[in-house]
Amino acid sequence: MTSATVLETVSTQKCFGGMQGVYRHEAKETGCTMRFAVFLPPQAAAGTVPALYYLAGLTCTEENFTVKAGAQRVAAELGIALIAPDTSPRGLGYPGEDDAYDFGTGAGFYVDATETPWRDGYRMYSYITRELPALINASFPVDPARVGIFGHSMGGHGALTIALKNPGAYRSVSAFAPIVSPMRCPWGEKALTGYLGVDRANWRAYDATALIEDRGWAGPAILVDQGTADPFLERELKPELLREACAAKGVKLDLRMQEGYDHSYFFIETFVEDHLRHHARHL
Repeated sequence: MTSATVLETVSTQKCFGGMQGVYRHEAKETGCTMRFAVFLPPQAAAGTVPALYYLAGLTCTEENFTVKAGAQRVAAELGIALIAPDTSPRGLGYPGEDDAYDFGTGAGFYVDATETPWRDGYRMYSYITRELPALINASFPVDPARVGIFGHSMGGHGALTIALKNPGAYRSVSAFAPIVSPMRCPWGEKALTGYLGVDRANWRAYDATALIEDRGWAGPAILVDQGTADPFLERELKPELLREACAAKGVKLDLRMQEGYDHSYFFIETFVEDHLRHHARHL
């Protein structure tokens, strides 16, 4: 751990031979106290292990995946560390910060905001890609050369865009029910307007389909699971747009439409083992 950063342990519990912890620190990028969860598999006692970051969706914290997904058993078997950060800054006191579930608190959208006042603290892209990994790498026995990323819904959007923009930092990427094109759905249009302004050209850097069009992806196949009974499927998620973008650029995509599944963590816990094994093959 760096001398400039004080990492406070909130809780630790033994889990499947490893350790599930929750931690907090004062983050420079967000200007507030940030919490995150880390599961270290038993193999971490003997040396460094790969790291897999999970980004959660709207209204969530670091707790949702940690408590509901049931991922630790398989992560312990595979020897992978799981890192689950929060979804936004909290308590900055910006006007309207807590007025809606899909903007502000719990809805950082993993962007670096450019609009006032959000630009001062809503810097989740830089927090996830720079500040948090530096802290994790300095504080836990993880291998910074073996890193993957995945997420759900808004977090699926975050995982896809972050991996596509930083292919040298992430060996693998997957998502559950991701917002694949926030430029073309109500959730995304609201958030990107508020955080980035009305110039839609500035939105492309945070839209997975646009990033694939602009940059491609030479890594392993992108794994995406999407439930057919998801109430947000047609209005917000639109996985066909990701399929079209990947097909046009020759990007490998494993898009699995899961019959009868919705948007909940019951869906995620059903298929999380597949995602962990997908990442383990490349980490």
